[in-house]
Formats: sequence, C-alpha cells, structure tokens
Amino acid sequence: MLRARDAMDRDYARPLDVPALARVAHVSPAHFARTFRTTFGETPHRYLQRRRVERAMFLLRETDRSVTDIGFEVGFNSPGTFSRTFRDIVGRSPRAYRKEVTAVSVPTCFTMAWTRPAG
Repeated sequence: MLRARDAMDRDYARPLDVPALARVAHVSPAHFARTFRTTFGETPHRYLQRRRVERAMFLLRETDRSVTDIGFEVGFNSPGTFSRTFRDIVGRSPRAYRKEVTAVSVPTCFTMAWTRPAG
C-alpha cells in the first residue's frame, strides 16, 4: 500500500487508475481498493484528488498562472472537474482561494498548515 501511495504522491499529474496502482502494490484491484481505504481512511481516487488539490493550492499561492493551466498541470482533464473537485475539498473555488490567500501576506509555512485540505 505504501508503494502505491508513494507512486500517487510522485506521479499525481499522470493518469492513474486502480488496476495500475494495484500492480504497483502487487495485489488484485479489488483487494487494493479495500485495503487502501482501510489503511489510509479514504479511497485511492479521493486520495489522488486531495494530492492534486494540495499541489494546485501551492501553485495558486505561488504563481500567477491561470486557474485552467494549473488544473491541467496537476492532472485534471477539464476546468470544470478541477473547479468542482477543488471546491468540494477546499470549500471555495480556485479563484476565490487565490484571491483570499494573496490578499494577506503571511509566512508560507503558516498558510500551508492553515489551508491544508481535510480528509
């Protein structure tokens, strides 16, 4: 399970699916999905979404690239999916998040700890 999670952390921007991750963990896809959820408390798909959103949050804070470009860079296939997933996890749209975090100048370590998405 740790090998698969490490692969998700490393290759979050690539298309990943349960059968490919199960091969990394050397188990069947069904066993992988069950065990991953039991071990880490969320499905592999949700973990990957959160990982992508965490990276997007960093890019929204630290760059001036467009929200659409950032969504594609972190592995989402469409701007709508990116925005919907971001809002579901963070509680506000990517644009609103960027506006909020750039309005106040605080140390990056504090911002990262305070805005980390909850599972």
